[in-house]
Amino acid sequence: MDKAISFIQPSRNNLKYLKWSYESIRKNLGYRHEICMADDFSDDGTWEWMKEIVKKDQNVKIHRNSGPTRLGHTILYDTLVNMSTNDIVMIYHADMYALPGLDDEILKHIKPGVVVSGTRIEPPLHPDGPEKLLIDFGIEPEEFKEDELLSWYGTYPELTHSKLEKETTEGIFAPWAIYKKDFQSIGGHDDLYAPQSKEDSDIFNRFVLNGYKTIQTWRGFVYHMTCRGSRFAEGAKRNPEGEVAMIGRETDEWLTQNERSTRNFSRKWSSYCLHDDYLKPYIQPKYDIGYVVKNCDVNGLRGLEPWSDSMYIDDKELVEQYINEEQPQTKFDLKERLLKSEVDNDIVVEFDLQRLTQNDYEMLIMLPEIIKDSGKIGEFTLGIFDIKIKSLQTYEKELIKCDSN
Repeated sequence: MDKAISFIQPSRNNLKYLKWSYESIRKNLGYRHEICMADDFSDDGTWEWMKEIVKKDQNVKIHRNSGPTRLGHTILYDTLVNMSTNDIVMIYHADMYALPGLDDEILKHIKPGVVVSGTRIEPPLHPDGPEKLLIDFGIEPEEFKEDELLSWYGTYPELTHSKLEKETTEGIFAPWAIYKKDFQSIGGHDDLYAPQSKEDSDIFNRFVLNGYKTIQTWRGFVYHMTCRGSRFAEGAKRNPEGEVAMIGRETDEWLTQNERSTRNFSRKWSSYCLHDDYLKPYIQPKYDIGYVVKNCDVNGLRGLEPWSDSMYIDDKELVEQYINEEQPQTKFDLKERLLKSEVDNDIVVEFDLQRLTQNDYEMLIMLPEIIKDSGKIGEFTLGIFDIKIKSLQTYEKELIKCDSN
């Protein structure tokens, strides 16, 4: 095929994986595809290596964040997309090995308005799922069983794995490719999630809302070491029996940022990250919902605020204290969310926090789905909640375009 792809690869202190990934692209896919790499304030020699590579490989572009802190892949993905020179870009992790034919399979299915993902083969570091293959060909580049992997791929036409019966399914996960114009037309990634975490779920929602089709090809593969950046900074290890377990090894940096991004995702979408078994996004309706909460305390405020568009509580001192502590964690203006003088939301939910149980809390989070299925203009009571609906307008399509970049 004549078309070429720009591989988009930010990296921070991931040099051994980045080398391994780069070499797989050139070995198995050749030199016609552009590789755009960014060094995110590394101190492991990444930038020095990139400068040497660009001298030898004319189809590589490099960028450096020189600090004083990391920017994260949420920002650097978009920086590299803007630098790229091909019509098609692929978000591609620095810990992925490209198998032969990945590019041809991506290009076979891609067209404007379609996002195409490759299929991940992964070692057993995370639970299995319908959207990937769990086969252990190594957990670190030093023990990578390349010959075994390529032999497995060489017998592919005769493979009878049940997951490989379909040529494509609908869903999306990295590595994913898209026309650059389609990516830029919705504003790329939202820097609300910088430096990382949930930026992918956010943009996937926006792809679907904008009418893009998401396809996963089961004929184009990567081997994915998984999470070798911030989440598992020390790499993967085996126990004496050769088994791998990553539970409890997440870095404090990743855990803190993941919580921050999860709360910001809830503020934006009033929802968890939702998808089917093949990772096709499901987007709940986004209503304008306000909570009027009696007897609210700091724990209640922290637990409820991200799920509503506005909250109304009497204790203004508590609100001010919360805003001072939480505002640095979000771009949302918490004063606008918590200090409105008038209750003016389309949907208003009144309740007493002292009566709130865990089941009530879960019902509150699912309220958009409940309203979607059976809501109508008027007033009604649902358990401990007094609900007033004056409009059923939804706003999720207003979230498609991101102007942050």
